Amino acid sequence: MALWDRVKESASQMQTQLTAKKNELTSGAFRDASMAMCALVAAADGTIDPSERQRVAQLIATNEVLQNFAAADLHRRFEENLDKLTTDFAFGKVSVMQEIAKAKKKPAEARAVIQIGIVIGGADGDFDKDEQALVREACYALGLPPHEFDL
Repeated sequence: MALWDRVKESASQMQTQLTAKKNELTSGAFRDASMAMCALVAAADGTIDPSERQRVAQLIATNEVLQNFAAADLHRRFEENLDKLTTDFAFGKVSVMQEIAKAKKKPAEARAVIQIGIVIGGADGDFDKDEQALVREACYALGLPPHEFDL
């Protein structure tokens, strides 16, 4: 199986697992951590162009699991995290990782945040090394073993 197909397959499996847990994923901590993860993956290469920003915003708006929350609120939180990362990536990353760590108390939510990172990272068919490295770091922030997610 080609790498492209494996990435799509993995992202699809993660989305299926997320959808199955949709009713458990309703806390503010999950919401905040998810939007931080989306911003982190979107800005993984150090820049975010308008088309990438729009693509991730569209994925957030249409993701079934995130429909537990108001779309405008999710978009605002995503943009705030992106602003932190684009202003000063190193400093912003510390703040964004703190947001992600909010989900640590509930293992199901912590895993779902990582799965959202993988879904967002794999949405373009290229879950690249920068994106993988940041999702791996998020695993550590959440107290999860990266190998559980093939990272």
